Amino acid sequence: MHFENFSFGSIRIDGVTYEHDLVIDRGEIRKRNKKASKQYRDTYGHTPLSTKEDIPWGCRRLVVGTGADGGLPVMAEVRKEAQLRKVELLSLPTKAAIAILNGRGKETNAILHVTC
Repeated sequence: MHFENFSFGSIRIDGVTYEHDLVIDRGEIRKRNKKASKQYRDTYGHTPLSTKEDIPWGCRRLVVGTGADGGLPVMAEVRKEAQLRKVELLSLPTKAAIAILNGRGKETNAILHVTC
């Protein structure tokens, strides 16, 4: 998987441009379904990443790209769940997350926020 371009609102992977948040689970790309986390939006001022979502836990490392300016909140319950599952959780702006993912091993999954 090759990350070719990222700018506010879009990301290009292997020649395909996506204009929505993504989940990368063992090499498969799908749209992030954040509906389950919307109930926390008022508390965080943004729809956060919560354990109510379908998080790709089948890995040793989960990279969360928090957006162009790092605006995606990652709830404490997600961090706790990662610790319980013995999954290394990295939460950083999406551009930095992509740099890590370009050199990643097979044991790395990701959630990438493409705006804020």
